Amino acid sequence: MPRYFFNVRHRPGPAGLAEDREGDELVDVAAAREHALSEAKAVIARDQLATIRDWMDCSFEIMDGDGQLVLTVPFSDTVQEQDED
Repeated sequence: MPRYFFNVRHRPGPAGLAEDREGDELVDVAAAREHALSEAKAVIARDQLATIRDWMDCSFEIMDGDGQLVLTVPFSDTVQEQDED
C-alpha cells in the first residue's frame, strides 16, 4: 500500500511548511484526500495556535513515497458550500 505524507502549508516559503516525516499508508490518492479533509477538520476544531491566524488559509501538500507532490488540499475544502436559492 502506498505511503502519503501530509505536509501542512501555513504560509509561503520554506519556513511556512510543516513536514510530515511519518506519513500514512492509504489505498490511493482519493483516500489520501479524504484523510486530509478529516485531519484538517480535527486540527481546526482542536488547535488554536497563535502562529496560525486563519486555518482556512492553510493547505495539505500531499507527497508520495518518492517525494512527488500528488495533491494539494486546502483546509477551506472542509467547508461545504450551501446552495443559494
